[in-house]
Amino acid sequence: MNQRTHFPARHAVHTFDGRGGTITAARDHAQRFLEQCVPPLSEAALQDALLLVSELVTNSVRHAPGPCVLALADDRQWLTVTVSDSSPSEPRARTPDLVAGTGGFGWHLMHRLAQRVEVEVHATGGKSITATLCSPRRGDG
Repeated sequence: MNQRTHFPARHAVHTFDGRGGTITAARDHAQRFLEQCVPPLSEAALQDALLLVSELVTNSVRHAPGPCVLALADDRQWLTVTVSDSSPSEPRARTPDLVAGTGGFGWHLMHRLAQRVEVEVHATGGKSITATLCSPRRGDG
């Protein structure tokens, strides 16, 4: 009889001041969280999730004053990365700028990596952006 081992869902929440070092600190927290997933994530899932964290936190630091909150969740099927900040402005897709280097790649990249991207503008101010991606495990298929 083949029984699947049940692993409880995990989550973590970290608050950052939005100043220098926020992006690196958020990525470091995310990496520690993701490396402790049981069973372990595939290398591709780990890297995709870290890239989503970097994109979301970088945009928060660039476009919203003040603190931001990173929330991570793993229910063994889906990884969820949520970043909340003080800006009520919803992100918008821009044409990527290959010449002047002003960006425009992140929103497109997030939609390619994640199975779902949701924006929630809060009535009390600010917003949360959640990217959800499938979390294949090492040894799957």
